[in-house]
Amino acid sequence: MIVKQIQLIIVCTLVCCIHRAAAQSPADLVNPFVGASTSVGAAGTYHGLGKTFPGATTPYGMVQVSPNTITGGDNGSGYSYEHTSIEGFAFTQMSGIGWYGDLGNFLVMPTTGPLRTQAGKPGSQDGYRSNYLKSSEKAAAGYYSVQLSDYKIKAEMTAAPHSGILKFTFPANQQSRIQIDLARRVGGTSTSQYVKIVNDSTITGWMKCTPDGGGWGNGDGHADYTVYFYAVFSKPLRHYGVWSADIPDSWPSKLEDVTSDRYQQQVGHAAILNAVKEKEGKHLGFFTEFDTKEGEQVFMKAGISFVSMEGAAANLQQEIRDWNFEKVHSRARELWNRELSRIQVAGGTKEEQQVFYTALYHTMIDPRIVQDVDGKYTGGDGKVHTGSAFRKRTIFSGWDVFRSQMPLQTIINPSLVNDLVNSLVTLAQEKNKDYLERWELLNAYSGCMLGNPAVSVIADAYAKGIRNYNVPEAYRLAVNSVERFGNGDKGYTPGNLCLSYTLEYAYTDWCVSQLAKGLHHPDDEKKYALRGENYKKIFDADKRWFRPRDTVGNWLPWPDAGRMTAWYGTMESNPYQQGWFVPQDVDGMVALMGGKEKVISDLQSFFEHTPENMMWNDYYNHANEPVHHVPFLFNRLGKPWLTQQWTRAICRRAYHNSVEGLVGNEDVGQMSAWYVLAAIGLHPVCPGDTRQEITSPVFDKVSVKLEKGSFTIKTINNSPENIYIQSARLNGKPLNQCHIDYREIAKGGMLELVMGPAPAQQWGIN
Repeated sequence: MIVKQIQLIIVCTLVCCIHRAAAQSPADLVNPFVGASTSVGAAGTYHGLGKTFPGATTPYGMVQVSPNTITGGDNGSGYSYEHTSIEGFAFTQMSGIGWYGDLGNFLVMPTTGPLRTQAGKPGSQDGYRSNYLKSSEKAAAGYYSVQLSDYKIKAEMTAAPHSGILKFTFPANQQSRIQIDLARRVGGTSTSQYVKIVNDSTITGWMKCTPDGGGWGNGDGHADYTVYFYAVFSKPLRHYGVWSADIPDSWPSKLEDVTSDRYQQQVGHAAILNAVKEKEGKHLGFFTEFDTKEGEQVFMKAGISFVSMEGAAANLQQEIRDWNFEKVHSRARELWNRELSRIQVAGGTKEEQQVFYTALYHTMIDPRIVQDVDGKYTGGDGKVHTGSAFRKRTIFSGWDVFRSQMPLQTIINPSLVNDLVNSLVTLAQEKNKDYLERWELLNAYSGCMLGNPAVSVIADAYAKGIRNYNVPEAYRLAVNSVERFGNGDKGYTPGNLCLSYTLEYAYTDWCVSQLAKGLHHPDDEKKYALRGENYKKIFDADKRWFRPRDTVGNWLPWPDAGRMTAWYGTMESNPYQQGWFVPQDVDGMVALMGGKEKVISDLQSFFEHTPENMMWNDYYNHANEPVHHVPFLFNRLGKPWLTQQWTRAICRRAYHNSVEGLVGNEDVGQMSAWYVLAAIGLHPVCPGDTRQEITSPVFDKVSVKLEKGSFTIKTINNSPENIYIQSARLNGKPLNQCHIDYREIAKGGMLELVMGPAPAQQWGIN
């Protein structure tokens, strides 16, 4: 008997050990290749696919060490999976954006043989770019590697928040090299560069990027920043130099100019200046040459700063002090596991867990930190400031992220929301602007997209008790924003984008009314609440839908395709899609549209006509943001089981663990944040309102870490078939409504959901 008990204990122990060995950390479940394509052909639309990058970074890190396969075109991440060659590994990247993109600075490339000074076009043999072995390409949270087949070099990289390190395994060669294109920029070129030899292993310098050099919006986004670097090589600088292309002052340097044959020929014939100790120019590169033995590893590490060369040096010296690549990689994994563990899920399939943690990973790239390790950052006034009360952050893709990304952060990372609001408010002060920017990039007021999304973020933060910023100043700027950009005396914004502008402006007017209410400004509360109803002024009772007006109030001609007509009064959508955006007054919207039953029928048709793969389409177009709240409208219409049905369908059909796993641009975390919230069973309809809609979770158990305690969502009998909520309990008490207040989540507790295969039409309709 005792022997059998011992045997049983041994077996159980072995089973537990095997189980623990098989268990994966959140970082292990991340696949950075998800969405890493800009392919128009694969997407079926000019918007392309996810436009993410696969390289190494850390949560909200300043540095992203990532492969770049292309400079031209609408390739904001600098990389697309179907490309077959790599032009280098840059230290800065943007995630999931179009509009030509920006960053992609400090492009490092290991090479052998004769020095070439231009990257060359894909498919050509006239540059330093290299074909690569696709099967060798590997990416994980904080790590990337690939085999460059033209040079027989293995490239590996990892990152720290302000720095990165690359490991190159060379073949035997008398002319091996690391070269750095200092002019390179994803959407154009840096307009001037500087490099200096510090000692026999170190260089430092900067790259100035202005609108004249293209970049964000090919210059129209007003991006104006300087990247400073401090780079150290493991092999001493013995044979080194600078290449300098003679670019005439009269030549423009926007994207189409930089990628032209004329410009590239000039770069290809750049002067090679050996042993130069210091150089400033318009199109510079640096190289160091050495001989290598077969399999010899050569390292390069660099710190990046947007403040100074001294800041770049301090960033590197604090984060990467030696050549221990694995130590840096291990630390990056630790940082990712710590952040990704803010939400822990159990159940679901392996792919669903991979999709979830990859999505959560993508929500943790921006808004990134932009201050150095000593707290210094460059402000909107061009002066150096030191952050103490908050961490300076950048890249606020407002029109996208106010819908899901920032509401997600209010739950899992409220300090980040405080940082962002502080960053936007102080930026306005530094730039002497009396309004909040809608799409901020490295202090630029880019003016990209529409609406007043920063007002939404502030209203949502304030309503949820996130208020560690200058609240009176934030309110003043919010008021000024809606006054400067709003529906004006007409109560609507006339013209070809009338629907999108008018509906978005009406919503943020309502947001100001909510702020005014909280701050006890009754006159403002009433004023902006009334403006929040201005959506009614563009509803055509004859057509029973929203319709654009001209400046004198006449309806614009109704097209043959009616509300299905793309760009008819709308931005990147059609009236059928944009018309649902009245989150602040769903009841009023429903009344205009003919009542609940008519709206429910129309919404059902909206979803049922959506293609199975949910790629870009004229119905529920999950690839674009205006419809992201629409599945949750069924909760407001007394049909919560339809919200449950369609959110589970979207999670299943629009997200996959593959390169094509995002049906549209990632948009700086928005696409992924939608999945994270929907998959755990919560999502708002109206940021600024603390009501959170309850839907069908993908997972059996979800635990969300809070600043104090945790909030758990537990399902019983959950499965791919049992997608409908039958009953619910909140902290042990029956819950008969399909929504929960943010405050209930923030104070911690447990939501239990019993699931079944058929709609429970009596639950959640209160």
